Amino acid sequence: MTDAVEAVLEQWRRERPDVDTWPLGIVGRIMRISRMWDKEIKDFLAGHDLEPGEFDMLSTLRRSGEPYELTAGAFLKASLVTTGAITLRVDRMQEKGLVTRVRDSADRRSVRIRLTERGLDVIERVLPLHIANEARLLQALDRDALQGLAGTLSTLLESYGDTRS
Repeated sequence: MTDAVEAVLEQWRRERPDVDTWPLGIVGRIMRISRMWDKEIKDFLAGHDLEPGEFDMLSTLRRSGEPYELTAGAFLKASLVTTGAITLRVDRMQEKGLVTRVRDSADRRSVRIRLTERGLDVIERVLPLHIANEARLLQALDRDALQGLAGTLSTLLESYGDTRS
């Protein structure tokens, strides 16, 4: 049995044997699996009344350590979304009782976004389930294949400048 991308490659080999389509085999598969995983993860998080962006914000705050808060500017740098998108996300999450806005005592112009007790409870409960769900998405590969894949993907990300800040 072959995957759907292999069928596309076979068609191109038949129709345009003069064009070496090997990159399509890699990029096409990465894009296809990305779409599949996006849907799987979105569906999983929806079962916990979360959107992917909300989970990302909760996990970013939790990873930051106590008191589990960051400035809006820190979110902008971490997420590469617009100020408006962050504002809307925080508004929705504040309505759900997951985060709160706190004025910075050192700079009253600055606002920090902080996990609430409820937000902390949600990320503590959902994170292990999310990790288990991601492990399920990778279950077709053995440990050696997973380590090799992680290294290869890391090399690709670094080649695009996606490095630690």
